[in-house]
Amino acid sequence: MIEAVIWDFGGVFTTSPFEAFNRYETQRGLPLDFIRTVNSTNPDTNAWALFERSEINSAAFDVMFAKEAEALGQTVRGADVLPLLSGDVRPAVVKALMLCKAQFKVGCITNNVSAGEGAGMASTAEKARTVAGIMTQFDAVIESSKAGVRKPDPRIYQMMCAQLDVAPSACVYLDDLGVNCKPAAALGMKAIKVSNEGQLLRDLSAIVGLTFEGAAA
Repeated sequence: MIEAVIWDFGGVFTTSPFEAFNRYETQRGLPLDFIRTVNSTNPDTNAWALFERSEINSAAFDVMFAKEAEALGQTVRGADVLPLLSGDVRPAVVKALMLCKAQFKVGCITNNVSAGEGAGMASTAEKARTVAGIMTQFDAVIESSKAGVRKPDPRIYQMMCAQLDVAPSACVYLDDLGVNCKPAAALGMKAIKVSNEGQLLRDLSAIVGLTFEGAAA
């Protein structure tokens, strides 16, 4: 029996930053997925992890990321990566959230950094207002940069369940990263790895029994 739907933000409610990473890499003549490679090297202690837990600031991230990229053979400043994090909002997913909210508790767990505008790290004030409007719809929000813990640490999922007062087995969890879905599934949640908007809506519909516009796309 589903009682709660828990969402990641970037790559779920917005287009994936990985698309922006790839455009940047193509423009700069970098190997495809190089930025993701930097982010996945020493994933608990690298610049990305420290920044998402607010253990370093943006200036330190800029320098540390550059050193990590250099160690892997390329030149990329951390300051160049941060503007790539803000994607475009997916209206159909926002509508799905509202339909879920009418029947279930809804929460958001987002790994983010203290850069950009608001929880979604928006690149403009206009995007920030849109993101802020979405965030007000959740019953609970956990941001890694404020909580000091980040996915895939199981504690952050347990924190959300405590805030929503639900058992993990009564939750659906959506994230665009498989590494973040695994601990949710291990706790008993029904995890959906998001590849694209249509797949997200189809898979969520199949679990919660609601009909979402765009699920057949």
